Amino acid sequence: MIASTQTNHPLVDAKPAGAGSATLEQACAQLKAAGLRITQPRIAILQALLNRAKPASIEQIHEDLATASCDLVTVYRCLAAFEDLGIVRRCYFQNGTSLYQIQMGAEPEYHVVTKDTNTVEALDPALAGELRTVIQKIEGSLKTRGFGEVGHIVEFFGNAPRTRLAAALPPAVPKH
Repeated sequence: MIASTQTNHPLVDAKPAGAGSATLEQACAQLKAAGLRITQPRIAILQALLNRAKPASIEQIHEDLATASCDLVTVYRCLAAFEDLGIVRRCYFQNGTSLYQIQMGAEPEYHVVTKDTNTVEALDPALAGELRTVIQKIEGSLKTRGFGEVGHIVEFFGNAPRTRLAAALPPAVPKH
């Protein structure tokens, strides 16, 4: 864990549930290296992201911060800064809603968004690996052609498989 002397913020010493202590440490180091202060709202937002297994909207993240004194505008601003630093990755629902997930330099996780249930799930790791290989080849080619700061957004959208959709719906009420 980070010692308070490195970050000058006692909240960094708290280990987030479900995440390795290095993740919060790395995020704080990135904030500090970029000249950003390590504040209670930034730590709370990072904590909320680390505690989530799936991408979340700004509103969902804000709801997770009920005990922290952090307004919605602060969440927007912090997530924009975190995205610029590569701490978080943005993905989208099919309706354009932005979702955020902790990134911390890890390989991007690709998702399928279920349109009829608005759920998000990660692609199979083997398929995601194949996709990552192709995308790296394309990005490398673009960089060779002189493009700078090359990035990408890949999301898949579809309706839930019928068996899953049927399980999610309440049972039909028989008519008498």
